[in-house]
Amino acid sequence: MRAICLTLLLVSLLAPATGCSSVYYGTMETFGYEKREILVDRVEDARDEQEQAKTQFTSALEDFKQVVDFEGGDLEAMYHQLDKGYNQSRRAASGVSGKIDSVERVADALFDEWEKELNQYTSEQLRTASAKQLEDTRSRYQQLLGAMRRAEDTIPPVLQAMKDQVLFLKHNLNAQAISSIQGTAEGIQKDIQSLLKEMQKSIDEANAFIQQMGGNPPQSKS
Repeated sequence: MRAICLTLLLVSLLAPATGCSSVYYGTMETFGYEKREILVDRVEDARDEQEQAKTQFTSALEDFKQVVDFEGGDLEAMYHQLDKGYNQSRRAASGVSGKIDSVERVADALFDEWEKELNQYTSEQLRTASAKQLEDTRSRYQQLLGAMRRAEDTIPPVLQAMKDQVLFLKHNLNAQAISSIQGTAEGIQKDIQSLLKEMQKSIDEANAFIQQMGGNPPQSKS
C-alpha cells in the first residue's frame, strides 16, 4: 500500500508538470482512479482553494477599511500590513487560477474519451443514454467552469488597485498620502465585496457539481 501511495504521489507531481497527461491518467486508471473521479477531486481542490482565497480577500477588505477610517497612527506599520495583504492575495489568486486550469485539463480529457467511447457501443439504446448523460454532464461542467472563470476575472483589477495603494504609501508615508488614497480605498472595498460574491457563487456551483457527480460536498459557508 505504501508503494502504491508513493507511486501515485510521484505521478501526480511529475506528469502534469511534464505535460505527459496520457501517462498520468493511464497510471491513475491502473490504480483504479478514473477520469471522472479525478475531475471530482480537482473540483474539490479548486473549491477549497477559492475558500482560502475568499478568506484572504476578506482579510484584505478589513485592511482597506482601516485605511478609510485612519485618523492617525503608525503609517509605516499600515504600509507593511497592506503590502503583506497584497502579496498574500496575489499568491492566493495564483493558486485559484492553477486549480481551475487543472480542472479544465482533466475535464477536456474526460469528455474527449467519453465521446470516442460512444462508438464502441453495440446497443443503440445504451449509446443514446450515454450520449445524453455526456451532454448533461458537460452542460453542468460548463456552468461550473463559467462561474469559476468569472470569479477569476474579477481578481486582477482588485490586485492592481491594491498594488497602486501599496506603492503610493511606500513612497509617501505621510498624512497627505492617506488623504489621497482614502477615496480609492473605498472603491477597492466595493470591488473586493463584488469579488467575494463571485467567489461564493463559484464555490456554490462547485458544491452542486460535486454532489451531482456523486460526491458529498460540505455545507458551504456564506
